[in-house]
Amino acid sequence: MSPSTQQWTPTHGEPYRPVAYRPDRMPSSESLARAAELRARMDERRTVRQFSPDPVPDQVVRDAIACAATAPSGAHQQPWTFVLVKDPAVRRQIRAAAEQEEQISYDGRLGDEWLAALRPLGTDSVKTHLTDAPALIVVFQQRYWLGPDGSKRKHYYVDESVGIAVGMLLSALHLSGLAALVHTPSPMRFLSHVLNRPENEKAFAVVPVGYPADDCEVPDLVRKSLDQVMVEV
Repeated sequence: MSPSTQQWTPTHGEPYRPVAYRPDRMPSSESLARAAELRARMDERRTVRQFSPDPVPDQVVRDAIACAATAPSGAHQQPWTFVLVKDPAVRRQIRAAAEQEEQISYDGRLGDEWLAALRPLGTDSVKTHLTDAPALIVVFQQRYWLGPDGSKRKHYYVDESVGIAVGMLLSALHLSGLAALVHTPSPMRFLSHVLNRPENEKAFAVVPVGYPADDCEVPDLVRKSLDQVMVEV
């Protein structure tokens, strides 16, 4: 089935118009096999900070963004914008601004407790991934809808909606053979300026995308087991 090409328009205040939804039910055996395969593949996902500069297929990244944009959202308002940054000069500009903020953070703004939490990850204020990775996806929240005439309308559950979309983005990139990282420089106001975003958008995360470098290393970490994260009632 081909993706829909129908253009979205705001539905605020429109009446409920249901359509039939009758997907084929997957046989249990196939469902179990797919779930096991997906669990195994997702368990291989790692956050990568050392990227190869090799280019990645543009369409793979676009398809991953399209997958992220299928995420559920409050009142189906889809309050997100994904800015794909490939221009090396713009990536350098983002890195310079991010490292300036990160240096302040690591010099004391974060506080001892936060720095202690970060220590096992081996991070510091130098963010080579912002220029080494061949692409950055900068995710913005749309805090409210902004019409072409300047009119405004509140969006609901924006943090939750965009967070789900970013999770789906990371999954889509990983399952397509690419590595990624969620980078959240604080504060992130400089991203709106560098990328010339409108007043209703607020930066949520920067996601470098690419292939791991040949000498890539990741922290020796252990994920919580299923019985540590799930409660059955």
